[in-house]
Amino acid sequence: MTISVGDRLPSVTLTKVTADGRDQVSSDDYFKGRKVALFSVPGAFTPTCSAKHLPGYVEKAEELKAKGVDEIACTAVNDAFVMGAWSKANNASAITMLADGNASFAEAVGLTMDGTKFGMGMRGQRYSMVVNDGVVEQLNVEAPGDFNVSSAEHMLSEL
Repeated sequence: MTISVGDRLPSVTLTKVTADGRDQVSSDDYFKGRKVALFSVPGAFTPTCSAKHLPGYVEKAEELKAKGVDEIACTAVNDAFVMGAWSKANNASAITMLADGNASFAEAVGLTMDGTKFGMGMRGQRYSMVVNDGVVEQLNVEAPGDFNVSSAEHMLSEL
């Protein structure tokens, strides 16, 4: 079942990429007590994700924070090392990278996609959400192949 606006995020473990490496973090702890703009990409270093999705959030980070967002996070079904390298390659220090290497978060929120025909296996769908104290306030799931409603610009227009 896909998560909906008003639902509490499921409790799973993610890997937070830090300047010192990586830290295991529970979703309960990470989202507790703050407003987080979360976006999901099918994969780090993939074309749309690298050319549009991540750069949009990097560019709009201050505007999102001015609208009450405490933190901006990106999740993908990649390992923490790949997410860290992608962050560095894109000067994305304003974005917290949350690696979902085993797709446990993507599966728990019901937003997986089958990328096997592209050699990518199971991945997270492209989406964005605003999470306030662990509860989904806004959810924008893209149609397959699209990039519109999960953009930073769209999220800003909805805040």
